[in-house]
Amino acid sequence: MLAVDLAGETIRALNGAMVAYEGRMAFKREGMTGGEGLRGALKRKIAGEGMTLMEVTGEGTVYLASEAAEVTLVQLTGDTLFVESESLLALEGGLRTGVQFVGLRGMGTGQGLATTKVEGHGTVAIVSDGPAIALEVTPETPLSVDPHAYVGHHGQLRQDVVTDVNWRTVIGHGSGESVQFRYQGHGLVYVQPAERGGILEI
Repeated sequence: MLAVDLAGETIRALNGAMVAYEGRMAFKREGMTGGEGLRGALKRKIAGEGMTLMEVTGEGTVYLASEAAEVTLVQLTGDTLFVESESLLALEGGLRTGVQFVGLRGMGTGQGLATTKVEGHGTVAIVSDGPAIALEVTPETPLSVDPHAYVGHHGQLRQDVVTDVNWRTVIGHGSGESVQFRYQGHGLVYVQPAERGGILEI
């Protein structure tokens, strides 16, 4: 659970994530555009990236949670966090959200054709099935990740989709991970110690 102390500020949180609050709070569900403008709303609709946020304003403490998932705070200092929409719990009001098309990456994982990006200066709360693990990527140490364990990433990273379909995979003697995300550059990748449901099909 995430406890957020407010003194007149506004945050944005996953719609329905409030489980309790102390003090005076106002909750406003964002409209069709979700704070991203009509173009952003249309991009989400086309891409199948579903996310509904609400604005929370007040004085006191609001408690947020999503299905008892672990909460991790990510500090952004002008950079961009890419995160699965289902892993986004809350963000400071000054941060901007948008849609990033990912094409094959989404098709291969069943997560849709796009992912959510958060930009600016402030704190983002993400959720994961078990404690999120931040793995560092450097030019000397690229990283490959199971798509069903991926939560998000930020930094100067290039993301590629690597497929490993060979005769061992076909006859069932491969690793079982036919698609991986491969990251190169410098930054952090957040993974969870559990896999989302779903079967990869190539």
